[in-house]
Amino acid sequence: MKLKIVLLCLAAIFGQICFGLDAKGAESPLTADEIITKIENRYSVPGFTAKFIQESTLKAMDITDVAAGKIFVKRPGMMRWEYEKPEKQFVITDGENLWIYRPDINQVMTGKAPEFFGTGKGASFLSDIRIIRRNFSVSLKKNKEDYFVLRLVPKEKRADLSEVFLSISKRSFEISRIGIYNSYGDGTVIDLLDSKFVNNPDAIFTFKIPERSEIIRIGE
Repeated sequence: MKLKIVLLCLAAIFGQICFGLDAKGAESPLTADEIITKIENRYSVPGFTAKFIQESTLKAMDITDVAAGKIFVKRPGMMRWEYEKPEKQFVITDGENLWIYRPDINQVMTGKAPEFFGTGKGASFLSDIRIIRRNFSVSLKKNKEDYFVLRLVPKEKRADLSEVFLSISKRSFEISRIGIYNSYGDGTVIDLLDSKFVNNPDAIFTFKIPERSEIIRIGE
C-alpha cells in the first residue's frame, strides 16, 4: 500500500499538476505560437537549475503534500530532482533510464524514462522544450500583467494527462509555474524559483545503486 501511495505521488508530481488563475487579462500582442517560439529560444541552452516549491493533491485518497528542493536539467531528456523537504528523495533520469532513490529507507525504484514520462507527460518537457510543440495543441489562456498563461492539450488523449498550464514571464520568457490536470481530479502546483541557465555535467544525471538497497522495478 505504501509503495502505491509513493507511485501515485510521483505520478502527481510529473503528470498531474494544476493551479488556480485569475480570469482577467488584457489582449496579448503575441500569439500562442509566437510565445512558444520565444520560450524555445530562451531555453535553447545546454541546461538550467532552479529551486522549486511543490504542492501535490491526490483527490481520491484526500492527500495533500508540500515539498521543496532543487531541479537540474540538461537537454535533451536529462533531469535531476533533489527533494529536501519533507524528506530526502532523488528522481534522476539520463533520458533513457529512471532512478527514484529514498535514502532514509535505502530504497531505489528504477525503470525506463520514456515509459514513465510518456510523450511529454508532466514536467518532462523541461528537458526539451520542443516537446511542447510536437505533442501539445497550445492556446493563450490568459494575458496577465506580468505573465502569459498558456494552455496545452495533449494531441494524444490519455487519462493521466488532460491539460497543462504554463505561466510565462513576459520579461524573460522563462517558465515560472507549471500545471497539469488529469481526468481523476488530482493536481500539483510547482513554482520554479531563481532559475539559472548553466551547462550541468552529465555525471549528475546517472545513479549508482547503493549496496543492500531495496530495488523495485517500476511496471513489474
